Amino acid sequence: MGGPGWCADRFALRVGGCVVAGLLVLAGCSAGGGGARDGASTSPAASPSAGSGAAAAPVPGTTGASGVPLVPELDEAKQPKDAAGARALVERISVEPEAFGPGVLRSSPFESAPDRWPVLDQGCVWQTSGLPEDVLATATRHFHLPAGGGRGRVLLTTTVTVHRDRAESGWETAHAMEEVLRCPHQVLREGEEINNLLGASFYLGEQLNGWTEDAFNEFGEYLSEADGGPYRYVWYQAQFGPVTVAVAGKGAAGFTKQEIDALAVQGTSRLLLQAKLALAKGGV
Repeated sequence: MGGPGWCADRFALRVGGCVVAGLLVLAGCSAGGGGARDGASTSPAASPSAGSGAAAAPVPGTTGASGVPLVPELDEAKQPKDAAGARALVERISVEPEAFGPGVLRSSPFESAPDRWPVLDQGCVWQTSGLPEDVLATATRHFHLPAGGGRGRVLLTTTVTVHRDRAESGWETAHAMEEVLRCPHQVLREGEEINNLLGASFYLGEQLNGWTEDAFNEFGEYLSEADGGPYRYVWYQAQFGPVTVAVAGKGAAGFTKQEIDALAVQGTSRLLLQAKLALAKGGV
């Protein structure tokens, strides 16, 4: 599994009622480490910092050790021009449970309504509305790793969104960062919330991001009346051309942060690879 190998360098932190922005190196997300919001009502070993002599990240079109482009050139002719084409692309990129590894199953319901979009209201509660004008299609799928062996149930979601162009998909990442700054505590639905959120975003070439045009990582604590907590919560989001892909992971009793992160990284890696296969010049 070729997992993202990036570090985050920008973060938002709530301190004494004030939002503080600064620099932070987060845990790296390798294979062994660890759109739309998954909780809307319808729906990492340490890496070196920029100043520690870390190797420069690849630029678009360059290749990794395998000779495969890490961020290939986008073929604009392959971008969908209408909602029907975008829905077909979403279906091609979306994944099944085996993308996460052994033991992961479909949840029920499996897919959220495709014509709904989550919106974080002024009270930091997730609601839904119709699709924004810049979104051609989106799909959110729900998975879980069943409880067993003294451990609880892990919840996973994937989201694939197709925008009209690259600029609009980039704005989605910017809005995700703004939501963490505005709402470090968020209510997903009644009896389910995430707390103490931190977020980081960075472009291709920043820190160790050599795998996606724009990346966003959000993490905090998940608390549920049904499942208990607090447990690890993580959201990984990546962009290729007009497409954003994301995976959310909600931890459970008996699971480490690294295990939840690894599941989310694995899913994000597969989604982004399929986006590149669908939209890159000549494939990847």
